[in-house]
Amino acid sequence: MKLKKWLLSGLTLLTGLSLAACGNSSGGGGESASSDGPVEIEYWYPNADTQGGQTVTELINEFNESQDEVHVTGVFQSGMYQGLMQNLQTNAAAGQVPALVQIGWSYREYFANNFEYSQPQEIIDNLSSEDSSFITDKFEENIYSLATANDDSQVGLPYSLSVPVIYLNMDILNEAGVNKDDLKTWEDIREAAQTISEKTDHTGLYIQEAEDNWNIQSMVESNGSQMLKDGKAAFADDKGKETYQFYQDMVEEGSAIHASGEDGQQAFISGNIGMWHQTIAQRTNVMNNANFEAVAIPSPAFEGEEINKPAGGSMLVVTAQDDDQQLAAWKFMKFLYEPDNIAAWTKGTGYVPPTKDASDNEELQALIKDDKIFPAAYANLENLVPWAPFPGNSGMQAEQMLIDLKDRVLGGADVDTEVQKTQDEINQLIK
Repeated sequence: MKLKKWLLSGLTLLTGLSLAACGNSSGGGGESASSDGPVEIEYWYPNADTQGGQTVTELINEFNESQDEVHVTGVFQSGMYQGLMQNLQTNAAAGQVPALVQIGWSYREYFANNFEYSQPQEIIDNLSSEDSSFITDKFEENIYSLATANDDSQVGLPYSLSVPVIYLNMDILNEAGVNKDDLKTWEDIREAAQTISEKTDHTGLYIQEAEDNWNIQSMVESNGSQMLKDGKAAFADDKGKETYQFYQDMVEEGSAIHASGEDGQQAFISGNIGMWHQTIAQRTNVMNNANFEAVAIPSPAFEGEEINKPAGGSMLVVTAQDDDQQLAAWKFMKFLYEPDNIAAWTKGTGYVPPTKDASDNEELQALIKDDKIFPAAYANLENLVPWAPFPGNSGMQAEQMLIDLKDRVLGGADVDTEVQKTQDEINQLIK
């Protein structure tokens, strides 16, 4: 099944950003070409070293060494896509923005409404006419549409696509006598986590606690509820509350842990946790640093329900306003989309490749077919749903409310009270 157009939906951020500040920007975070040097541009990305950051650096270095017309400086932004957007907002207000940025799908609509950017096809038509068919040649329509706004205007180009999976430490599962082929539902995961905690010295499960609600949404919407319905928060129905209660019960019985993202990640990589619910983009981190047999299975649904996985990842957006920097950013983007470089990006992260010709790379073909982890990301692509698109200008506040809700629930607060209260507060905020 094709990815549906409603995958376009995105979260919103804070109120009151002045567009005038963006309009006064030189739009590049660098300098235009002089007669004796390349065009200098900045590229902002949220990929830490454990999630593809090393590959970003390698690709930037390779591009810079391959030609002398453009020099790219990569600037890592902590806090993933939320942190990047906060910093971009601050810099835009000061009149300084980079030339090229990664924007998470959840912030696509907010970005389009509040920042100045240049549509890739317009850059092509104005500055690089030899690439006139680049976009249609590279992208299937359903993938390309991920990077368009609700009014169908182009914002950027798809770069990464991620889904949640469950990483397994097979050494621990084998010790506990757990068969990975039996892990078909969230109830199966819970039973396996209990078995691991009872029969070994390890914890059964860690569900990634990131600076967003992505992992929780995957659970809630794979149990027959919805984070958002008809423009309103809707997760406080019976199925939504049941999901939060299920999660709280696992923590309280000791089969799952409540920990920061960094601590939980390190606990799994160190071999202390049997199962980890996390993005496929952590594949390389697991493969390179885990001293045990690691595999992955698709993120499941609850018994009797359909699997629904919120689409993660990002698009590349040109924020440069100067012609020289727009063209420089475009040249770097083209480089990133070459099949060998998409293969390097996929291998270095685990992201699903977005381009038609990515499989021209033989190494990527083998990865998709034979890897112990990567196929889990492909298993349910037809089950992708949008990352909850809270309307208005308070999406970041709504997201923080959901993060706070998770912390209160996992800390032992009453589920019915807290879930209903948070839904009501979000709906008051976004009305």
